[in-house]
Amino acid sequence: MTVDNIKKNAMKYTSAYPEIGTGKLGVEPIISPALFELERERLFKKVWLKVGRLEEVPNVGDYKVKKIDVAHTSIILIRGKDGGINAFHNICPHRGNKIISETGNETFGHARANVLSCRFHGWVFDTDGPVRSIPREEAFSSLDKKCLGLRSVHCDVWEGFIFINLDENPTQSLSEYLGGLGDHFSGYPYGDSTCSYRYSTVLNCNWKVALYAFTEGYHVSTIHAATFPSLATLQHTDFKLFGPHSTSTLYVPPAEGIVTTPATAAFGSVLQQSERHRPHLDQLPKGINPDRREDFQFEFPSVFPNFLLHLGAGAGYPGMTYFTHQFWPIAWNKTLWEGTNYFRPPTKPSERAAMAHVNALHRNAWLEDTGTMEDTHEALTSGVLKELVLMDEELMIRNTDYHWRRYIGV
Repeated sequence: MTVDNIKKNAMKYTSAYPEIGTGKLGVEPIISPALFELERERLFKKVWLKVGRLEEVPNVGDYKVKKIDVAHTSIILIRGKDGGINAFHNICPHRGNKIISETGNETFGHARANVLSCRFHGWVFDTDGPVRSIPREEAFSSLDKKCLGLRSVHCDVWEGFIFINLDENPTQSLSEYLGGLGDHFSGYPYGDSTCSYRYSTVLNCNWKVALYAFTEGYHVSTIHAATFPSLATLQHTDFKLFGPHSTSTLYVPPAEGIVTTPATAAFGSVLQQSERHRPHLDQLPKGINPDRREDFQFEFPSVFPNFLLHLGAGAGYPGMTYFTHQFWPIAWNKTLWEGTNYFRPPTKPSERAAMAHVNALHRNAWLEDTGTMEDTHEALTSGVLKELVLMDEELMIRNTDYHWRRYIGV
């Protein structure tokens, strides 16, 4: 084999998408406060952002308030009288007070009598936005109540995931924005997994440092050697790009000499042998693991700009589940990371204990992942490196960087 053929084979995934380039990645997008300010306006206020799940607001009047620091706002997601999801800026059109006082990055509650009330002056709003009543309305001059409803936000739902777009006039619908990726991952019973475990923390790093650390499998055999020794044989393959979005698959061929702890073996067996929780390869969308390989681990897309979904249902996986990561910018050097595991509800104590164990394994792995991010960011701010070198299987990082530059205009 010639040197040229060796190089071509080494970059077989990257070479399939020549439009995104093969060179090094500049460091400036990660460490520039000025570029972060452009991100606010040109990216996060323009694209569709995942902000929740339908199961979080199951009943009419249920609401979730989501802080979005990068856009200097918070959003009310509320189940309307028609059963749909409405989204509004969390601000009273009278004097600008927050309609719902937040108790954290996410706040949940229920609107009594299906109305929202501002505690400052008592203005009352319907769950679909219009102002219902104004105390001492007669004291206002030329009051046009039609213009005094809650400020709406574009909202849509894909496969039970709630998305918003902060642009007053989005250039694409959610379906158009997701494009082929939405089709590729549609049809899985996400709504069956109503038991969730959520973790979050604020990391002292740029959001792209965090995102990129979760968007490649190159690190798995080193960072996760102790937590998931079975992943030593991991194969990262089947890369696909859908515009700014991308996806790939992880397979884990069995290997001899891999030792798991007795607890992991026992709890894994509980889920593997349960008809409700065991892997069901037949339930995967047809484009995911199309050969139904038994060593399938999971497929995970990077939904531009800041959302990762991991859909796992293979024989080597501890039960039927999916999990998500999201990376919310707070400042150019500060990121809110959110990780959530989703399971089908347990039917007996042994299943609940098994899920708790799997969740703890994920938590440990996520701690291993997040443990690198602040060091990476701090080192990059030194200015020693101007560019980053990517291997072939870091293709999803390259695609994100390429489309980030298109949105930002650099």
